[in-house]
Amino acid sequence: MIGYLGPQGTFSQLAALEHFGENTPLKAYGSIYSLILATERGEVEKAIVPIENSIEGSVNMTLDTLAFDVNLYITDEYILKVSENLMVKEGTKIEDITKVLSHPQPIAQCAHMLESRLSGIPTEYTESTAAAAKIVSESDEPFAVLGPKSLADMYGLEILLADCEDDHSNSTRFVVIERSPTQVVTNSDKTSVAFTLDNRPGSLWTALEMFADQKINMIKIESRPVKKELGKYIFFIDIDGNIDDATIFFALNKIRSHTEFYKFLGSYRKAQTEAEK
Repeated sequence: MIGYLGPQGTFSQLAALEHFGENTPLKAYGSIYSLILATERGEVEKAIVPIENSIEGSVNMTLDTLAFDVNLYITDEYILKVSENLMVKEGTKIEDITKVLSHPQPIAQCAHMLESRLSGIPTEYTESTAAAAKIVSESDEPFAVLGPKSLADMYGLEILLADCEDDHSNSTRFVVIERSPTQVVTNSDKTSVAFTLDNRPGSLWTALEMFADQKINMIKIESRPVKKELGKYIFFIDIDGNIDDATIFFALNKIRSHTEFYKFLGSYRKAQTEAEK
């Protein structure tokens, strides 16, 4: 059983079906947080969660929960091409719309469109695009929803504006999380870790210098507040390679010795981008 951010019709469900196959048993959860916690409790074998969007950047809830609240591992990733669509109840015109509802990510991904076509119309965040579509379909008000085309058939909606995201190369990276790390090693892996450092000059440089010394390619670095102390940050780093590689293993071990908090998030196969497929 695979967990995903529901209800039915979300981009997360679409990613799950594309990645695992249409016959895979799925279970929907109402929030990313509840989905990740349910995976740790063993309610599902694994879960697929959004972690980064090409326009809006990282999904902070996913990063924070994996770092601080659970002991789970990233075992795979999948990149979903995202197409946003403005949908309404049949007969509603664009000039009739009084509110646009969706998950925060689609609203942010369509910011320019909303400003040019629906300037002054309020937006409202929901837990998922499907939750927003349900509200729109059941409301007597001329509301609109931003989300995948699949919601139109599912909730009897009409597409007013198709592919209305600001950037048509828009895509979201999803990660698969499980209670045990993957044992599979490929020739195109990445490793993710999270750590905090002493608040002293050069501490981050000291840690990162070890990657340079060992000629390890760092794909991504990002900092997030630890939330318990102002001015204290946790760093999330992705590097090329698998922890089963001795060079990677010893470099990470060395970094670990310089950190206050360290968490190995997983080594896993890199997903193919649209350009690589």
